Amino acid sequence: MLRFSQDIKLLLEKLASQPLTIGDILAETSERGFSLVIALLVLPFLFPMPPGFTGPLGVGCLLLSLQMVMGRRSPWLPKKIAQFQFPHRFVLQLLHNLRRITRVIEKIARPRLTAFAKSQITWRLNGLCISWLTILLISPIPFTNPIPTIGILLLAVATLEADGLLMCISYILTALITLIVLSIGYTLWQAPQVLPSLF
Repeated sequence: MLRFSQDIKLLLEKLASQPLTIGDILAETSERGFSLVIALLVLPFLFPMPPGFTGPLGVGCLLLSLQMVMGRRSPWLPKKIAQFQFPHRFVLQLLHNLRRITRVIEKIARPRLTAFAKSQITWRLNGLCISWLTILLISPIPFTNPIPTIGILLLAVATLEADGLLMCISYILTALITLIVLSIGYTLWQAPQVLPSLF
């Protein structure tokens, strides 16, 4: 089993058994907290979420990824976001669906091109891609949440597993996701003008 699968499962089990804030998790995981907490913050976007989650989860992910761009290795979040707690019922839902996600990830991720994967430039580039995908994620374009979420998860896993090949694939995927999300946004924006002409 990959480190990501083990670590994220342990985190969710701990969250299910006791109330932990995002700040508590960051304190426990240190540098690896960037990848783990980013993954934890975006996992809910793959499923129906209670109202009010998008803001703190998206902003938290964006702040962490921007710190990666700046080359930081010790994650930090403002107090308001660091004190965010996942509701117990929602954590149980994530745990229930976790195996389906990690089963796919375990087939495609493993340490490769590790010198590239562990370089400081790559660390910053990963942060830049995650930041951009997070902006797409929290943008008010309906029906698109899972699309950038997949890209962010792959980059988080690739960073944690030192998988340089998966990182390179994720960079290409970031460009494709950008095209898809912006195309959907443009189509929806044009819809009020196009639909009357069709009928």
